[in-house]
Amino acid sequence: MEPTSDKNLDNLDLFILDILQRSSDISNAELGRRVNLSPPATHARIKRLVSEGYINRQVAILDQEKLGFDLLSFVFISTDIHHAEKLEVLEQNLVDMPEVLECQCLTGEFDYILKVANKDRRDLETFIRKLNKLGISRIQTTLALREVKQSTILPIIDSR
Repeated sequence: MEPTSDKNLDNLDLFILDILQRSSDISNAELGRRVNLSPPATHARIKRLVSEGYINRQVAILDQEKLGFDLLSFVFISTDIHHAEKLEVLEQNLVDMPEVLECQCLTGEFDYILKVANKDRRDLETFIRKLNKLGISRIQTTLALREVKQSTILPIIDSR
């Protein structure tokens, strides 16, 4: 397996990042064993990777369905807002909505795509009404029938 190249990262850094993105709760001792470093040296590398911004945060990924969020949708939105400050306000409103799991600014037909978790159709309707109050000119909602793949793992180790 050949690591991808980055000027500030060596192969060991990339292997550490790859292991952590797959299982962030691994102990420094176990991680060090896997990459052939002592636990203190492993800890120092992780601290550096965090301070340099390669690791943004470590989180637990929850099971949406077990927690009652049975409706996953992708909401495409367009806006007629073109003033930078008003767009910042719109984007901050989207960031502040707890139902929005992801928000991407797009090129093409729509301005944004939102990945939204709701408990049911009524909850989704309430969410769309909140969007309508933000100056959205067009909304298209697509419901996910089932999840085929969900991942947060970046392909930093080339497996060709």
